[in-house]
Amino acid sequence: MIIYGHRGARGEAPENTLPGFIHSYRAGIRHFELDVVLSSDGVPMVIHDLTLDRTTGKPGRVTDKTADELNRMDARTNTAPWSRPAFIPTLEQVLDSCPEVIHFQLEVKTDTRSRLNILGNRMIEMIQRRRIFEQVTVTSSDTWFLQQIKRRNRKTSIGYVAARRFPRPVSTAARLGCDYLIPSGRICSETLVADAHRRDMKVSAWTVNRIHDMLALEAMGVDSIITDYPTNTRIYFDNRSASNFRLPEPMPAEPSSAEGNALPGH
Repeated sequence: MIIYGHRGARGEAPENTLPGFIHSYRAGIRHFELDVVLSSDGVPMVIHDLTLDRTTGKPGRVTDKTADELNRMDARTNTAPWSRPAFIPTLEQVLDSCPEVIHFQLEVKTDTRSRLNILGNRMIEMIQRRRIFEQVTVTSSDTWFLQQIKRRNRKTSIGYVAARRFPRPVSTAARLGCDYLIPSGRICSETLVADAHRRDMKVSAWTVNRIHDMLALEAMGVDSIITDYPTNTRIYFDNRSASNFRLPEPMPAEPSSAEGNALPGH
């Protein structure tokens, strides 16, 4: 089972921050999911929400702050306890901090089309300059944005993020020419996974924090899971074949109401 650290390691360290990614990277995690939002001066930043209050405790929108201002904002609010400041990083900083990552899922939230146009251009420029076509998949639930990414460079891998069974997510992803289908673990089924595989798509389920749910998804044939607890999950899967390994207690479910103003999706 391939394990993606969700927003770095959301349950273990401040989400979408360099300490979170480095924490998991040092523990051997080589697959990450993260979120990208454009700053006011056109820099791709790694943060989940379009607003700042949930993770920084400060008011305002990401779009109204420069990259330098965001780089100085401590993002340890409403997240895993951490003793040192953890600032909002640029996408370039995250890529630099984890040089041997096998694969990133870079999720882009719905925004204004003008901002998404700029963000798409910046991301494609970065992928081309770094020559990381094999290491990156640009993902979104915004079908228009995914179409624009493919239009800019057909070599770029894309993935459709699906939260609901309808409209049919596999058909939508296939129509867009996706390489990945990224469904909520709650909507996964053997039929959905098999249909995606028939269309040459990999299936990466989110956000999966309980071992028994991971095993159920593995039995359905999913290719990977996205979890808030990547290092703990990796320990389990690395050791489950040992006869003396004890099944750990289920990890906490992903918060729902505690998300504050987090956008839908993962």
